[in-house]
Amino acid sequence: MTDETRAARRDQAADERERRKRSGQSAAAARIQHQSSWVDQQIRVAMARGDFDDLPGAGKPIQGLGTDHDPDWWVKKLVEREQITGVLPPSLALRKEDAELDARLDTFTMEAEARRAVEDFNARVLHARYTPTDGPPLITMPRDVDATLAGWRARREERREAQRRALAAQAAAAPAPRRRWWRRRRATGS
Repeated sequence: MTDETRAARRDQAADERERRKRSGQSAAAARIQHQSSWVDQQIRVAMARGDFDDLPGAGKPIQGLGTDHDPDWWVKKLVEREQITGVLPPSLALRKEDAELDARLDTFTMEAEARRAVEDFNARVLHARYTPTDGPPLITMPRDVDATLAGWRARREERREAQRRALAAQAAAAPAPRRRWWRRRRATGS
């Protein structure tokens, strides 16, 4: 290697150092090298300030630790947290709605509303029967409107009777009203 090539390489290395210096690449590399110590320092300062004291979940085991790893855990947590519904295939959604229909009917106070809800459910079941869909087969049958409404009436009457019994028990358990002081005096004749 000649002196000229050595000098050219030295000049080239100096130019490269100068370029890095101007572009900030060396500063970024230095920051990356010292980042872990900087993070540790920030954590120590935060601990000294008490930023990590009284955090929610302190002293409790980490939820889901030790169970099998589920690759779709984040989707399930999202669905649970955001209460996302309506992502089931129509056959499963109707099966689920059929299971919850009586509880939904119990929220209605008028028979016409309950009848409308049952008829709407039956119409959707029939529509799903004649619509080709992907997913599991539809096994949900339409409900007998009169029988469903008879069950709704019986449950409503049971709730009313339970409420009457609770009010009667509460009235029986309540102490007798105290007589006012001015009425006590007159009753004793003083």
